[in-house]
Amino acid sequence: MPSFTTEELLLFLYKETSPEQTAAITAALSSDWSLREKLSLLSSTQQHLNEISYSPRQQSVDFILNYAEKTVEEWTESA
Repeated sequence: MPSFTTEELLLFLYKETSPEQTAAITAALSSDWSLREKLSLLSSTQQHLNEISYSPRQQSVDFILNYAEKTVEEWTESA
């Protein structure tokens, strides 16, 4: 039975494996309980990552806006 790396399972999960590799992993999943568990854990982690929302701190947004404003002022003064 072939052994698959975490990276190969992630590629499989994201449907980025070749047809041959997909077939090999699918066949192995049908008979390898530990491989199914590993894939299940990766799939669960993927779902949790998709649920996370990110937003920058207000301080970061303010810094970027101030920098942009300063840059525009310098640009218009030199034009």
